[in-house]
Amino acid sequence: MSDLCDNLATHKAPVIQAWLARHPRFRLHFTPTGSSWINQVERWFGYLTAQRIRRGAHKSVQALEADIRDWIENWNQNPRPFRWKKTADEILDSLAKYLARISGAGYWQRPPRSSRRSA
Repeated sequence: MSDLCDNLATHKAPVIQAWLARHPRFRLHFTPTGSSWINQVERWFGYLTAQRIRRGAHKSVQALEADIRDWIENWNQNPRPFRWKKTADEILDSLAKYLARISGAGYWQRPPRSSRRSA
């Protein structure tokens, strides 16, 4: 069984590696570092970071907190939903191409379209 995980270090902890060694049927595959597009919440924090945190000069933790709260208040006045710009097949095809480029040793390979179940 293959499981696609984010690149969080907890998935690579010794206790997890030991469990995986005892259960060889399970294989973890990791998204590339920096692929926040996988998680829409991470994308929202990316906007916050780019638009407020990196642009600010915060002289104290309280000033930073105030700027964050101000940004959230402004965001909530005109919230914008996150919408996928690609289909699931486009995203999975892109991921399969990336994995094929980085290594052939143990990475998940997407089956050809003809062998997938149709939705």
